[in-house]
Amino acid sequence: MDQLDISQRALHLLESVFGYSAFRGQQAEIVEQVANGGDALVLMPTGGGKSLCYQIPALLRDGVGVVISPLIALMQDQVDALAEVGVRAAFLNSTQTWEETARIERMVRTGQLDLVYVAPERLMTQRCFDLLQDSQIALFAIDEAHCVSQWGHDFRPEYIKLSVLHEQFPGVPRIALTATADQQTRAEIAHRLDLTNAAQFVSSFDRPNIRYSIVEKTNGRKQLLDFISGEHAGDSGIVYCLSRKKVEETAEMLNENGIRALPYHAGMDHAKRAANQARFLREENIVMVATIAFGMGIDKPDVRFVAHLDLPKSIEGYYQETGRGGRDGMPASAWMAYGLQDVVLQRRMIDESEADEDFKRVLGSKLDAMLGLCETLSCRRVRLLDYFGEASSPCGNCDTCLFPPVSFDGTVPVQKLLSTIYRVDQRFAATHVIEVLRGQETERIKTWRHDALSVFGVGADRSEQEWRAILRQVIALGLVTVDHDQYMSLKLTDAARPVLKGGQKVQLRQYQKPVKVKRGSTPKGYVETDLAPEEQSIFERLRTWRMGAAREHNVPAYVIFVDATLREIAKAKPTSLDQLRGVSGVGEKKLASYGDDIVRLIRDLT
Repeated sequence: MDQLDISQRALHLLESVFGYSAFRGQQAEIVEQVANGGDALVLMPTGGGKSLCYQIPALLRDGVGVVISPLIALMQDQVDALAEVGVRAAFLNSTQTWEETARIERMVRTGQLDLVYVAPERLMTQRCFDLLQDSQIALFAIDEAHCVSQWGHDFRPEYIKLSVLHEQFPGVPRIALTATADQQTRAEIAHRLDLTNAAQFVSSFDRPNIRYSIVEKTNGRKQLLDFISGEHAGDSGIVYCLSRKKVEETAEMLNENGIRALPYHAGMDHAKRAANQARFLREENIVMVATIAFGMGIDKPDVRFVAHLDLPKSIEGYYQETGRGGRDGMPASAWMAYGLQDVVLQRRMIDESEADEDFKRVLGSKLDAMLGLCETLSCRRVRLLDYFGEASSPCGNCDTCLFPPVSFDGTVPVQKLLSTIYRVDQRFAATHVIEVLRGQETERIKTWRHDALSVFGVGADRSEQEWRAILRQVIALGLVTVDHDQYMSLKLTDAARPVLKGGQKVQLRQYQKPVKVKRGSTPKGYVETDLAPEEQSIFERLRTWRMGAAREHNVPAYVIFVDATLREIAKAKPTSLDQLRGVSGVGEKKLASYGDDIVRLIRDLT
């Protein structure tokens, strides 16, 4: 294809089909690379517009674009969203009847589809290979490509086999896409998918509209309730918990306190889990409480917060999960409650894992990076982006920027803590050690005669919360480990010796009581699209109309129009189809489907 012709045709499709006047970031370059038959490896943050990078080339090239996606539960919504803009799309997965499968396969063979979504397990069957060999293929898009990495946070073994696409279809371009991959994972994706010669497009990982906050965990569920009630009352959000039991209990607690919440975890009945996911996607003002089994590929743009009640295993996982907030570019919160028990639990999970020692070392280094993010004295966003190899400056929109933590020379208190662990023979857990430090005369301490130790009461000047914060940092620094015996005993490491002997200083983060951030405070560099009172009234009426249209079409509300588009309509107040055509997010198909209704509504209100 002629380069200028591709560029013009791509822009025309962007405007007429998807309703946007210009590409963002590297989208145009990626589209041209793939439309011209080249391979690409794309790293783009959640909400950055990855889908357009394969959807538009599939429309530009002859044949059907094949999208390999692990997200069976979301394929219907993805296909529905494409149908709304006039793109011929379908999916092939295990949820379909034999008749449905045969009908879709006929459409693929006869060129009646622009895009077909296929689960990797289905793709690897001989029947699917025969289908693709009999059809004209425009491209292969490998979505959620980080699933190929055994070192990553969401490994799927079937993804490793996808290098066969290069062997079986050498002339068909391939594009692999993911939102999260550090340098190691990126290299593994390129190697395993045979994309070492592909053009790599790495966008900025920064999501300036997300505010990152990590608080000391005291009473996690109460802190969560205070956070949602105080900063996100009535908003849609996601709460991540480590265990299924905690998911159920947290959802129940939120409902008891007037917050509509639904549970989601792999142990639930499949139909119930699917129904809860559908409600979250299609309704507003619902909080989904979930294990990490939930969320990959979720396109809901108006998730206003993502909360973690347990420490994620890695920065990749944390970034992927928090990135599900604020996909519409509006302000969103990434909030986490993190405590000593989280560190102990994650370390134990690694130690007790059946993985080999190399894999355990990788898991340990990823956890260390996550702990470093939690304990940092500097900007969290700088630390987060640095992990992905991106330099940045302080953001002014995370808790450490808004309320700078105090650093202090913690050598003496750390020496007191290490000495106490040593004096109690490295046989006791955190609570007992802290009680000895603080000089508390409990029955247990008297029984062991630890009130007679020289270290008894040497830390009476600090609260239990302060000592727990110090101990957590000391464990994060590798000076102390937790023995996973029945007592969870604290033990010194070799690294503790130079600190105890005074040959090494330790800098710590001062314990601070939680500070509440006012709801609606605006991120640095973010421009809020404020609406005048009349425009706000129109916006609310448009949202009500959208809900009815979504029910009628049996799709999530955002598939009709996202909030950002409704805001633009409220500001533009179009009273004709031509005026509506210029609004971002209104393509020709949506103009034909909904234009008359919107214009009529605007005329009635103005």
